[in-house]
Amino acid sequence: MLMGLDTFIRKMTRSFLLNSGLYFTCITMALGQAPMPAPAITPQGAPVSYASITQLNGLLSQLEATSKNAQADLVKLRIEHWKTSSADKKQQLGYVDSIQRNLQGALPEIIAQLRAAPEDMPASFKLYRNLDALYDVLGNVVEDAGAFGSKDDLQALSNDLSGFESTRKQMAERIDGLATSKEAELAQLRTDLKAARAAVEAAPPKRIVVDDTEPPKKPAAKKKPAPKKPADGTKPATGTQANPPAQQAPAKPQ
Repeated sequence: MLMGLDTFIRKMTRSFLLNSGLYFTCITMALGQAPMPAPAITPQGAPVSYASITQLNGLLSQLEATSKNAQADLVKLRIEHWKTSSADKKQQLGYVDSIQRNLQGALPEIIAQLRAAPEDMPASFKLYRNLDALYDVLGNVVEDAGAFGSKDDLQALSNDLSGFESTRKQMAERIDGLATSKEAELAQLRTDLKAARAAVEAAPPKRIVVDDTEPPKKPAAKKKPAPKKPADGTKPATGTQANPPAQQAPAKPQ
């Protein structure tokens, strides 16, 4: 059942991402513009509802509590005292080490990504796949603990396994709901695209007039030649002559 849901979720995620890019390309072509790359899916995209954030916070808080308990229970295991072969003990020790590294490294990183982007489909699917892997590996440890370990170890690890299983089921239901919501958004985008294309086809084409005639060039203004200076350094004569000096009257005879 869960493997079938895994395949469905993967297909829905791929469909949403591809169709989102296709929509933005088509809408720009319909409007007569050059295609632009689809905007990246970020936490600042469509607003996330309060109900969605509340659901995710409860799910992640439950998961963090289960992870903390599982790490403590795995430390208490005494696999070296189990009545089984050395090869089996070595394999179980490897499982425990792998689970601890996941719970301390990979899982907190994925949880942080989801808190930053509560409805991000790739991050949501990544958490689901991680929980699926944790459940399988921890299930092997629980099985051997029941066969070779103490009852206390078996009970503690069984509770941890049930906690991971519960969160995994809730995560699967959340991804299913997100996929349905995104599919509805795509249907609305397709409707908007058809309306936009119909509006463009109904509108009359715009005529663009390009005036490529060059204005006549103005003739360059001629510069007046500067007057030449005479060789003796005196000022050149102007158009009007200077008044001659007044002649003195002859003296009267005595």
